[in-house]
Amino acid sequence: MNSYIGPDAIQSFVNRYHALRDYNDTSENLIKELILHCDRVENELRKESQRLVNSQMNLADAVNTQRELLQRVQLCEAREESAHDKTSREMDKVRNHNPYVMVLIDGDGLVFQDTWIKQGLEGGKKAANALLSAVLEMFGDEDGDLQILVKVVANLSGLAKAMQRDGCIDNPSLLKDFTLGFTQAKATFDYVDVGFGKERADLKVKETARWHLRNHNCRHILLGISHDAGYAPFLDETVQNEATRQRISIIEGFATVPELVATKVGITKLGNGLFRDDKLFDKFSSFSQAALAPSQPTSAAVLTQTVINAASRTASPAISASSSSQTRTPIISYADIVSSASPPPQITLPLARKPTQTASWRDKPQARAQLETHYMLIPPSTPDNWNPGARGFDKPIRVNTLILDVIKRRKDGDKLCNNHYLRGPCAKKDICPFAHDYKISDEEMKAVAVLARQNPCSSGQFCELDDCIYGHHCPSIRDGICQHPFCKFPEEAHPPGTTFKNQYITANLLN
Repeated sequence: MNSYIGPDAIQSFVNRYHALRDYNDTSENLIKELILHCDRVENELRKESQRLVNSQMNLADAVNTQRELLQRVQLCEAREESAHDKTSREMDKVRNHNPYVMVLIDGDGLVFQDTWIKQGLEGGKKAANALLSAVLEMFGDEDGDLQILVKVVANLSGLAKAMQRDGCIDNPSLLKDFTLGFTQAKATFDYVDVGFGKERADLKVKETARWHLRNHNCRHILLGISHDAGYAPFLDETVQNEATRQRISIIEGFATVPELVATKVGITKLGNGLFRDDKLFDKFSSFSQAALAPSQPTSAAVLTQTVINAASRTASPAISASSSSQTRTPIISYADIVSSASPPPQITLPLARKPTQTASWRDKPQARAQLETHYMLIPPSTPDNWNPGARGFDKPIRVNTLILDVIKRRKDGDKLCNNHYLRGPCAKKDICPFAHDYKISDEEMKAVAVLARQNPCSSGQFCELDDCIYGHHCPSIRDGICQHPFCKFPEEAHPPGTTFKNQYITANLLN
């Protein structure tokens, strides 16, 4: 056997050795890499496992927290529902506790029957009990908890005078006693004297009604206002929804005015003959005017001419009440005639002797000129260099100064009511202290308009009423001088540089 190993064989062994070594190195590296990879994977797995455990713990905590929160929410909802039910019950209890009906009466227009007022104190108590029974009958009171509150507001002095003129009472103290009896009858009944003043009773009724409408335990409000259209804007403003409309009713004495009917607020007749169904009437004035009818005419033109003719026959040119006491020949002034004519007793006027036919052509121009001297334009002129404001100047009025003086001289109850004669029927005629039944002439109407303009309009030059009866600038300026010694207009309502007889003119700015 040949045992010889050649160089090629050794080289082959070396190559094979190197190949085996490389293979072993590769295997070793592979094993190392596998071990490292396994270690990394194991570490990641361990971290993920821990992360999973933590997440599971967080999830469990979240579930527990959610469960607790849900339980709390359910508990809060239960408590809230219980509290809501309790609050509702308490509100219902409060709403139903001390329920009452408010009766508000404008006593200047809605007047109780004469039969009660004539009984004085006892009549007031009877009227209060009758009113209480009528309201309870209207609303019912099964549980006996319903309270009836009554407030009557009126100008007692004016109402007493109106009732005396109507003839339903002879003594004003009867009305006072009646109101005391009415107030004393029930603790919740009041008859309030608000005194004289424009819309004092109206304001009291309106504000009291607004206050009670905000009270939930006020079931209903009865308003005794059927006579006065001035309450219509108040009702339109107050009744904004059907619920409020159902809580208000109007007590009807005499027929409700159309303006209140248009508000669609319920109207009710309360009781049987509880209130008068007619307005108070000045019977004495009507009787006096009827007695005067067959007598001499009393128109402004005839009376003015009578005064002028009477003056022309005397030595004194003055036409006043005082002149009659200073001259032997009696002179009847326009003031005497008209003041006697409202309310007018039957009088006989001395008429001037009718001029002869031959002299009439000479006397007429003189009489006409003399008559013309008694007329004046008020205001007399409008300054060219002054503009009072946005409204401008009031239209001048041509007025008879004799008649103007007569209208000025009227005193107290004989003064003519500006609102009645210049705007229309006076809404407060029953209690207004001024005269309304005097049959006024056109010339007298102009005189009333002139006197009304001596009172400043509250809106001044911003007034937008076309038929406003008040002044919007001073009408008493002549030759740069304000002639009125007690001018009510502020200084700014006069042209610049005006001289004032009223030394307190600047104080008008504070009024």
